[in-house]
Amino acid sequence: MVTRPRPTAFTWRPGYPGTAHGRVREAVLRAAGFDLAPRDDLAADYFDRLWLTDPLAERFVDEVYYGDIGFERGKQMLEQAARDGIDSMPDAPASMRALFDELEAVPEWADVEEIERGAAVWRRWAYDMGAMGNAGTIDTYTEAWLAVPLSLSGGYAGASALNRYLETSRWWIECAQPYAVTTVGSMAKLLSIKVRVMHVSVRRGVANHPEWDEAKWGKPISQSAQMLTLLGGSVAPGLALFGIGHLSSPAELRAVLEFNRYLGYLLGVDPQLCPATVADGVRMLFHFDATRSLDSGDVGSELAASFVPSFEPQPDWSLRDKIRGHFHLQLQAGFSRLYILPWNRKRFDGLPGGWLGTGYLLARLPIIVGVELARRVFPSVDAAWQRRRTEAWRAWLDWQTRDNEHSFKPTTQMRR
Repeated sequence: MVTRPRPTAFTWRPGYPGTAHGRVREAVLRAAGFDLAPRDDLAADYFDRLWLTDPLAERFVDEVYYGDIGFERGKQMLEQAARDGIDSMPDAPASMRALFDELEAVPEWADVEEIERGAAVWRRWAYDMGAMGNAGTIDTYTEAWLAVPLSLSGGYAGASALNRYLETSRWWIECAQPYAVTTVGSMAKLLSIKVRVMHVSVRRGVANHPEWDEAKWGKPISQSAQMLTLLGGSVAPGLALFGIGHLSSPAELRAVLEFNRYLGYLLGVDPQLCPATVADGVRMLFHFDATRSLDSGDVGSELAASFVPSFEPQPDWSLRDKIRGHFHLQLQAGFSRLYILPWNRKRFDGLPGGWLGTGYLLARLPIIVGVELARRVFPSVDAAWQRRRTEAWRAWLDWQTRDNEHSFKPTTQMRR
């Protein structure tokens, strides 16, 4: 394991003594017998893995994209291997074969049926998971180690914020399809490797930029940063969406955590880093919150203020499209109202009120609860609910995307 010192932006003492989080932990422990703090070794491991990235994918990018083969031919090779399997390319470079041998394998720890049950949870959550997840992401923009890479690469800053969200939504939708993530040749596998390679290039560009302070923050897009993203697709929405009617059972939460563990494996995240239980996932989210540095400043504010307004309808849209656009603008604002912590929300300027969207989400709550109860009694209701939710999610994406391309293009060029 890593022997480098903890990045200086992070302070931690076991149990968080003398802090508000320490007092909350003690109160919950007395009242419910549940310890919100992770084990000390897991808490320390979180900091150690701020120094770790994805050497397997980095070797591939070095040998293929930045080597003699070059980006264009390398991209074609990657897409062929993802579509037809690495065995379709007998002359593939060693780094590429090693990468795809990992991607095509289903490791011993992975339970394919449990992973599929987790994908079904995503099909039920659908659009709501993406919107809640992005609101949760905005909540993390208080942290420079998470905000600076997004700001420098430009993905979630300014006018490009919506395009990157659409790219991510496409990946979510494809990964949620039945058995897609465990099937060689699926679109989910292809997009996952594109995301993984894109992370390598962005990581390199950010690491070489003068605004990145490695001594303070560790490596950009580190293993720990990606672990938080996996919790943002499993434990966090599982608990948060309960409040707007999505009544996921404990078994479903375990399944969606396992699904995200496997997604992390595809993206180069060590499976041992992903919490093994929902309770441990809650503890790691609490640990993140307890060790915030609140150091993002204007960078975090710009990112936070970019996302929801990017849904603003364009002047040349038809009246029907403008109405639809305003609906999604208000809906996204409602999710941000509900799922950005109030004390963090005050740190960001320019966030919309979101009260109309919040009202809509609360008004439809009885309907969502009714379907959730019915699907537990009638399997046909569950199947129809998953299908309808996913179809609506994809229909929104196709409408919102219009002529934009979901490229996941690797780049080391920063926006400033």
